[in-house]
Amino acid sequence: MKVALLQLLPRSAADSADPGWLEPVARNLAALGVEIMVVPELILPGYNRPEAHREQAQPVSGKWIQQVGAIARSAGLAITFGWAERSGDKVYNAASFIGADGSMRGHYRKKQLFGPMERESFQHGAETPPVFEYRGHRIGMLVCYDIEFPEHARVLARQGAEILVVPTANPAGYGHVNEFLVPARANENAVSILYANYIGADGDLTFGGGSLIVGPDGRALASAGKAEAILIADLPKRSEFAEAHLSTQLKELRD
Repeated sequence: MKVALLQLLPRSAADSADPGWLEPVARNLAALGVEIMVVPELILPGYNRPEAHREQAQPVSGKWIQQVGAIARSAGLAITFGWAERSGDKVYNAASFIGADGSMRGHYRKKQLFGPMERESFQHGAETPPVFEYRGHRIGMLVCYDIEFPEHARVLARQGAEILVVPTANPAGYGHVNEFLVPARANENAVSILYANYIGADGDLTFGGGSLIVGPDGRALASAGKAEAILIADLPKRSEFAEAHLSTQLKELRD
């Protein structure tokens, strides 16, 4: 399966309120045979914009989901993106996986909120991260800080996930996450991970880049530095070694 992720500069306020800018990118990637595209955390309405989180948050039936669904359907590829979700009087840091037919295949509310801003803006997600099938692959979802906790990735692996999609907003100074923790999560669970970050300044916050696509052996298939980038890779199937490795680990944990 060919996948892509976008490492982006933070969007302007206007762009962060309207996902239309995704359409030409999605079309170009689909023309290259990409089946899944991943963009960073809270791309709608922007990460470091706490005043916008509550004011602009939308329900799953809202305009953002409809717009991204239309883009995915028109381009012919799946899109995973982070956004501010409203449910009643609560707001969540959420991510959704929209299939190439425009339908929502997976939805997740971030459990591990990072820092004062996130904790003031959002409620903690309570549901187990989802695993769902898409074009013959089992896919799981996490958001940013979640991937730093081994338990979350392991829960997904136990449910049969082969690919983890992880929209993120990792600040500068936390390079150990993409350098060490993401590859470790991939290797210890025999899963591929798509980790899509921002780069550059967003108000008083600077993002560290370092987005990457990691194979089930923990080795990077594609990685970004300190500039905007589009990463594309063909995900390998789990090797017999990886399957046996994971099976042995899970058996030892059960025993």
